[in-house]
Amino acid sequence: MKKPLIGALGTVLLAGTALVTATPASAVTVNLAGTVALSNCSGSLIRMPNSVDTDPGLILTNGHCLETGMPAAGQVITDKASTRSFTLLSSTGGSLGTVRANRVLYSTMTDTDVTLYRLSTTYASIKSRYGISPLTMSTTHPVAGSAIKVPSGYWKTIYSCNVDGFAYQLKEGGWTFKDSVRYTSGCNIIGGTSGSPVVDVNSGQVVAVNNTMNEDGQTCTLNNPCEVDQNGAVTIHPNIGYAQETYTIPNCFAAGNVLDLTRAGCVLPRP
Repeated sequence: MKKPLIGALGTVLLAGTALVTATPASAVTVNLAGTVALSNCSGSLIRMPNSVDTDPGLILTNGHCLETGMPAAGQVITDKASTRSFTLLSSTGGSLGTVRANRVLYSTMTDTDVTLYRLSTTYASIKSRYGISPLTMSTTHPVAGSAIKVPSGYWKTIYSCNVDGFAYQLKEGGWTFKDSVRYTSGCNIIGGTSGSPVVDVNSGQVVAVNNTMNEDGQTCTLNNPCEVDQNGAVTIHPNIGYAQETYTIPNCFAAGNVLDLTRAGCVLPRP
């Protein structure tokens, strides 16, 4: 698990979410527009499929990028005040300005590795001031072999590769993630890319959030995740990165970008 560049445990799970407006498959261009840079990670401005322009904006990043420290295994944080700021980027990585959160809606490192912030400004206000639209969250499971890009707002860099496959369980230190995306070797992510969105090249939608890599060839240790299959067999893939799927997250949001963990189809861990 790559930790933030400035963090108590050293290297943090990669964070950096890029923002791309969904367009027809033949015209999708994945760039840095709408990605954000955090103090130690990456992230992106995102919307749910049912979000509207007057809703408050949402920022997606990793759980391990939370400003108060990495959540413990089994810990789920919801509805906490936050004043965290994010540098909003243009398509070429230029700084457009700062957007600020007013709540941590959700954060965990249990089963997944995600933090969702609610902004104090609406999508319409962001579009009017900065000309930036949010990336849309996909509601379908990512597909093995599909082309993906990982735009990092922290490094202003875009990584390109494919979905190699999926890990039934991914264990790293004391944390366990489920049904994780495994990259092919092209996405050679580094610290600071944590929280970057994983964008499907065909749809232009976010299918996962970038979070870790096996750095040293160790087994199940911090920064060296291992895969565990349904029979308990353990394997490692040195220098290969991973991301956590996000397709179930929209099921947890009601109208107005309101988090509701009791909604049908919402499988995010509850406090």
